[in-house]
Amino acid sequence: MSRKIQCESVSLLSPITALQFMGDILLSGEGASVNLYTLNSANGYERKLSCSVLQNYCVHGIKPWPLQMQTSSSRLAVFGAKGLIVLELEVCANRPKLQRLGRLHELHDWIWDLQWLKSDCELDLYFALALGHNSVVLCDYKAGRTLREVHCNVKCILYSACFVGHSWDELVLISGTVFNQLVLWRMEGPTNEDGRVRTERCISGHSGVIFSIHYLEKNGVLASASDDRSIRLWKVGNLCQPLKVGDGGVDSVQCLLQLYGHQSRVWSVRLLENCIISIGEDSTCIVWSYNGEIIDCFKGHKGRSVRALAVNEERGWLVTGGADSGIRLWKIQREKAEGVAVTQLKFDEIGKTGTPKALTLVDPTLLLVMTDAGSIYSYCLVSGQWELIMEDASYQSYSLLAVRRQDGGCVICAVGNIDGWLKIFTLSEPAELVENQVHQGKVHSLGWASQEWQSPDKCHLFSSGADGIMIWWVVSCKGDRVASVAEKCRYLLPLCKHRWHTSVAFLPEPHLLVCGDRRGSLLLYSCTGRDQDKQQRLNKGSVGAAVSKDTEERFALRHGSAEITGQLDCEEPLSILPGLHGKLGVTSVLFHDGFVYSTGRDGYYRQLTIEDAKLKLLRSQRTCKGMEWIERLLVTPEGVLLLLGFHSTNFVLWNAKTSEKVLCIPCGGGHRSWSYCSSPASQLFAYIKSGNIFICQSNSGDCSRTVIKECMHGRELTCVKFIKRLSSSADGPISIVATGSEDTTVNILAVYESSGHVSKLTTVDDHISSVRTIAVAGSSRADNRCSSMPVLFSAGGRAELHSYRLLIQHVDAGALLSCQVEHLASHRLAEDWEHKKNRHKMLKMDPETRYMSIVVVDAGMNFGTASISFRHFLAAACSDGSMRLFLVDECKRKIILLAESFYHQRCVLKLQTFTFQPTTRGHRVFLCSAATDGRIALWDISGTIEKANMATTLSEGTCQPWVLEVPCLVLNAHQCGVNGLHVRSLDPGRYLLVSGGDDNAIRVWTISVGAAASKDVAASVGVSEGQYVNAGFSMQVTEGPRVDSAHAAHVTGVKILSSRLLASVSIDQRLTHWELSDRGLHFLDSVCCHVADVADLENWEGASSETHLYALCGHGLQILRYQ
Repeated sequence: MSRKIQCESVSLLSPITALQFMGDILLSGEGASVNLYTLNSANGYERKLSCSVLQNYCVHGIKPWPLQMQTSSSRLAVFGAKGLIVLELEVCANRPKLQRLGRLHELHDWIWDLQWLKSDCELDLYFALALGHNSVVLCDYKAGRTLREVHCNVKCILYSACFVGHSWDELVLISGTVFNQLVLWRMEGPTNEDGRVRTERCISGHSGVIFSIHYLEKNGVLASASDDRSIRLWKVGNLCQPLKVGDGGVDSVQCLLQLYGHQSRVWSVRLLENCIISIGEDSTCIVWSYNGEIIDCFKGHKGRSVRALAVNEERGWLVTGGADSGIRLWKIQREKAEGVAVTQLKFDEIGKTGTPKALTLVDPTLLLVMTDAGSIYSYCLVSGQWELIMEDASYQSYSLLAVRRQDGGCVICAVGNIDGWLKIFTLSEPAELVENQVHQGKVHSLGWASQEWQSPDKCHLFSSGADGIMIWWVVSCKGDRVASVAEKCRYLLPLCKHRWHTSVAFLPEPHLLVCGDRRGSLLLYSCTGRDQDKQQRLNKGSVGAAVSKDTEERFALRHGSAEITGQLDCEEPLSILPGLHGKLGVTSVLFHDGFVYSTGRDGYYRQLTIEDAKLKLLRSQRTCKGMEWIERLLVTPEGVLLLLGFHSTNFVLWNAKTSEKVLCIPCGGGHRSWSYCSSPASQLFAYIKSGNIFICQSNSGDCSRTVIKECMHGRELTCVKFIKRLSSSADGPISIVATGSEDTTVNILAVYESSGHVSKLTTVDDHISSVRTIAVAGSSRADNRCSSMPVLFSAGGRAELHSYRLLIQHVDAGALLSCQVEHLASHRLAEDWEHKKNRHKMLKMDPETRYMSIVVVDAGMNFGTASISFRHFLAAACSDGSMRLFLVDECKRKIILLAESFYHQRCVLKLQTFTFQPTTRGHRVFLCSAATDGRIALWDISGTIEKANMATTLSEGTCQPWVLEVPCLVLNAHQCGVNGLHVRSLDPGRYLLVSGGDDNAIRVWTISVGAAASKDVAASVGVSEGQYVNAGFSMQVTEGPRVDSAHAAHVTGVKILSSRLLASVSIDQRLTHWELSDRGLHFLDSVCCHVADVADLENWEGASSETHLYALCGHGLQILRYQ
């Protein structure tokens, strides 16, 4: 009995193939859908609606009606592949609507370009369509018929086309042929004896096929973009006028410019009044002048291509859409961007003493400079005036300068010298200072830290000396002067060669502070301090030593009446992460959004949390390749992390969210005094080089880096895995999925099922090669902040395996959904070989080995003890013909290779697992493995898992991995590789096994597992009978129905939805449902998906057991709902 199936698309993330402006509205083509975004500043940049218009075709062009009336509605034509449809856009009360004007019109050939044609009646819709074999069709869309078709005498396949003219009589087509030529011909031009229109001009010059053509009628200039990585401009004159006799053909066309700037093929070119714009396969968008100079180069998309562009010349907006499914908005500069304006300050021309040694930017208008003569000068960047603030010979040669601006505007300066003296004063009243010797030996480090709960007239200073003691000073201000400086607490730093702190950050609750030191360690201290009645004053003559009340004496300040009070007992750290950032030290620590972030000169920035008054590392991340020095983290008002550091000799500002350089300034490297400051209008960077002071300024007050739609992956998606479904949300049900890609990253995505919106929660980029497979397991760990803490496993190229704990925070319906990642462990077979004791007797692992599939084999098993509940057994299918079993220990943060087998001797493609629990004995764990030879092997790995659970100690590299036993049964399933495999439990002891292969076939088996009839029966294997009997249990496999030509191409995924319903997907872009009955496997329906080269299929239950959601990945990601 057949059943009616409804399948609809929930969300689609695929390459952006078309873009078009309609005023402040942006239309994008993605798959068969047209998405609408509003770009006005009031509502921000958001998607308003999505409409599927081209059925099974992909949108490649959107063209508005050129004769739009001053009404609230506009017409636009959408075309792609062989389909064409006309839409009407209505904008009423900021609620845009898209309505279809007629049905989808299908043609016999690919549409390269479309032109609206004039007609006497506004209701008539006539189009000229340039087709893929160099012909043009006159189409009456309203009547749904072709009126006329003309062919050019040049018979070839086109790669691009461009119409000129608005009526059929004057219409001209410029064709970009496969023969690297531009062919110009007219619809009403002379014909040859075959009735084909003769070519008017043939333009040659490119050495590759023509991908894009654009004509600017005002200048009579034609632009072409080619496979040869070049853009060429041709002087063709007014193409609306026929070529006169004697004007010549090829000789009359002059090549004005040859532009080379792209690193790969150029996909599209657009001519504007003042500039030229091109996009290419190198994921860049270049703005050129008509002199051939590069005005600007926009890089913001991931991967290999920018596919589409649109321009709003009135606003100066340029929008690009990439193969990463992202849309970016850029600002077009009319002239070549100056980039960064560099100014050298004339410091020594006005008689100033000393050479600049240290500087700091107080704000975008004020710079402080300290010289080696002990002088401090201020420089106003607005007026350009210098002013002497302080001069003290005791601070010459060596000195440290730390500056802080209070919320009230008061600027406080702290200066330390080589003898341990500390001087604190305000910039407005430098004479009213506080000074004393606070350290024995020189002051190694000096820095300010802010508390959220601090009084506005107080600030906090930390200083470190050679004795390894860090002192916390509380500086109180009264008006514009320093009133008092009190020692709050002393902290003991761990013993090491470079024993001083580099940065400090306060934590809100509980009252703790995090400190980074020069050795690269992170330290956690209590910051409660001690009672004020226990505080003792510092003795001017004794430094760093405790003094009793009997010997305590007040010291006089040099130039003021304030006092320095202090306490001498040292606090020891509550928690230490030694050498976390390596020998070059921690450069900064920051507390943001409940987490601690640290940076260092090892090229990493790390995320940590506090648990039970201990520091816990969650994950370590890098920026761009080669950026080995990260100095500081900044947080924008929108919550985006910006990283300041150095890439070789350049100062770099890196956006962690978009993974791109925001600012790059050549300065000679970070081994110099420098300072950075920003405002909504500009960014300033000051540094000292060869005794000279340089100020670099860059404007940042435009929308030149706006993200309209967030990019996902830069390469093909290889796997997708469902993690969790959240039903209690104000935005409706939310499904959390993980995707892996060839770009070496894993994305955690939130799919809002009601709206179809997909939000990227976080990205994991620890892999050094492609991510091929993902697995998810539940965790026994609980946390009050997180609604879920699943464990994610990812594996792929270079035999690399990673394990993470996902901290999904969504406590109630109104809370903001977020996901933090805790890195648990990692493993590589090459590293495993390097730790072997007798590795000289063993062959080294092939570096090209890849993990093709991984599966958690202990799902649902109860081991009885809390310590074992944090263990996971993970099976991996490998490209070297082996199947490996790993033990992942959450508590010890280790991944251990337990056992392996090379039975298949060919690349193992897929793995599945199922468990059997008889009434008399414990669990039996089985694996199904499928290889490129089309065989499926069934394994019993219960003994290996039991052996691992009973082992008291398991350590990596101490012994050889165990050898897995031979398979129980082997099934000859397919003629070649098996890329789809799924097992589902039907009843206790009965399982359904479905496979899909590269031979386009789908096969079904039933597996029965039960207790053996007699314990004395010897183990036997009967492959032909499909039965296996062992001591304690028996297994029997019964062959079910099969469909030899289930799809038109390789089957890449199969899923068992119920005992009677299956789903399969193929690279033919079809999702097909099958009904399983006693009579066989019967076709139910097939749905076209808009993801090319589908690589994986995932499904999960929706709101009810009758509703299923699918995730298909390949060249994009599509979420489908079936019910």
